[in-house]
Amino acid sequence: MDIRLKIFEMRSYTPIPFLLVMVIFAAPTVDSLIAGFIVAVLGEGIRFWGVSIAGSETRTTGAVGATNLITDGPFGHVRNPLYVGNILMYIGCSVMSNALPPYLTVATFLWFSLQYHLIVSREEEHLRTAFGTEYETYCKNVPRFMPRLLRYAGEHSFHREPNISRGIQSEMRTLQAFTAVILLIAARYFIG
Repeated sequence: MDIRLKIFEMRSYTPIPFLLVMVIFAAPTVDSLIAGFIVAVLGEGIRFWGVSIAGSETRTTGAVGATNLITDGPFGHVRNPLYVGNILMYIGCSVMSNALPPYLTVATFLWFSLQYHLIVSREEEHLRTAFGTEYETYCKNVPRFMPRLLRYAGEHSFHREPNISRGIQSEMRTLQAFTAVILLIAARYFIG
């Protein structure tokens, strides 16, 4: 059994324990709410930009796969913008909650970095097989997780412009969960 596939299938559920700890042990301050919110919104912005191009193809929970090699938008800066966005969202929510500082934030960063490293290593095997040299060239020019400043504009067979309605349709569940977590953390600040 490939543990990477199991983690890929469970990736929508692995944040739950972290989010529960964030809410249960929340001790937010004005500074933690502001700083964390900025980081979390940056992460969601990156995700939204990515799904407005990729659409619901990124929302699969079954087998790893892709019908097109997407290199437009944030994918021209970093190969895995949705995962980068997720990490920023989780870290931002952790900072907002100010729960068990700094341990929860460090654990959040370490876990999701490991999780996405494993998932990406499996996804890349599929992409190399599916897109061959085109994907290899893309990998040589675009980093896996640390964005490059200038967008890579190599020659690729598939291009797609951002579409806000496609982004909203694909991102609705994430936006709902993100809003709920932020409201719960903010409520802990106001209720005490």
